[in-house]
Amino acid sequence: MDSDDDHRVLDPAQDGAALKALTHPLRLTLLGLLRQHGPATASELAVRTGESSASTSYHLRVLAKYAFVTEADHRDGRERRWKSVHGMTSWSNEAMHRSPGGSTILSVLRRRQVEHLQQSLDRHEADLESGRLGQEWQEPSGVSDSMPRLTPESLAELWEVLQAKTDELTARDAGDPRAEQVVLFTAGLPLAPDPVAGPDRAAAAAGPGTVSDASDAGDAI
Repeated sequence: MDSDDDHRVLDPAQDGAALKALTHPLRLTLLGLLRQHGPATASELAVRTGESSASTSYHLRVLAKYAFVTEADHRDGRERRWKSVHGMTSWSNEAMHRSPGGSTILSVLRRRQVEHLQQSLDRHEADLESGRLGQEWQEPSGVSDSMPRLTPESLAELWEVLQAKTDELTARDAGDPRAEQVVLFTAGLPLAPDPVAGPDRAAAAAGPGTVSDASDAGDAI
């Protein structure tokens, strides 16, 4: 699996220890903060997370051991500064399920992402309420839980289309001063028919009636 300068693709067969290192919630938080806000010291990250600088320093060293972060330029000689190596990390779900312990690691990582969604929703609402975000962001913001019926091939195609469009719009808005950091969550989780409801009722449940307030296959963080 290939990687580029801003995207690291992990192979569970070779990078199992690196993937396991990411399952720690504080490490994912630290990596996310460095990606979003740029280089920082362990002390600065401790303030942001409410952890001790000893704790953030330790977990940053673990992230560095597995090449998720590296030393950045120092402002002075007193404390080490860290930066993320890549903007995104991803893997093959199929390879994860084939790898010993991979299914468990995948489940933990996905649940960490769900926790991030809750934290992002809380911050988004607070930013709107406080005025840190302008009211023009109210209408386009939202969360969708639509449930279309798709084939495996169509779901894979949907991921590709979403990524391509996201890349296109990100490039278009790169120089626009109105652009803000957007936390974009996407999920495609097929569900087998409910054995209690029966196939007819299960099919009906997957149709209209879900809530929506918003206009490469595999997982990523």
